[in-house]
Amino acid sequence: MGFLAILPQAGDTIQKNTVLVVDDDRAILESTQAILESAGYAVQTAETARDAIRKAKSDWFDIALLDIKLPDMEGTELLKQLQEIKPRMIKIMVTGSASLDNAIQCVNLEAKAYIVKPFNPADLLQVIDEKLKERRAAERIDEDNVTDFIEERLQKLETLHSLEEK
Repeated sequence: MGFLAILPQAGDTIQKNTVLVVDDDRAILESTQAILESAGYAVQTAETARDAIRKAKSDWFDIALLDIKLPDMEGTELLKQLQEIKPRMIKIMVTGSASLDNAIQCVNLEAKAYIVKPFNPADLLQVIDEKLKERRAAERIDEDNVTDFIEERLQKLETLHSLEEK
C-alpha cells in the first residue's frame, strides 16, 4: 500500500485523532509531524520526556510515538510513566537502535507497537491506523457489555418488582 493510498480522500469524514511525537531529533520531529498532519492527524511534539509528560497531563492524545533514547530519560521509563498518567493512550515505541531486549521490555510495559527508524511513512500510518481500529473495536465491545449488563439488570429489577406485587 502506497503512502498516498492511506491519505484521506476528498469527501472522507475525518475525526481528528491527536498524536504526541516525542523525539530529541528535531528533523525527525518535523518530518513525522508533516507526515501525520498530511494524513489528517492533529500533532504536538516534545523533544524531552519532561515536556511529553507535561503535555500528556494537560491534553488528550490518542497516540504517543516515543523515541527510546531521550536526553532526560529513557523512553521505556517515559512509557511507564505515560502508562500511569494516560493508560488508554496508545503508545508506540520508535527507535534507531533496535534490540531484542528493548523490544521485549517495551511489550512488557504495554507498548502497542515497536517501529525501527528510519521508517516508511506508509508503514507508520498503517500501524497507527491499525492500533486506532483495535481500540475502537475494544471500546465497542465495552459499550456492548455495558448495554447488556444494564438490560439484564433492568430485567432482573422488573422481575423482582412484579414478584413483590403478587
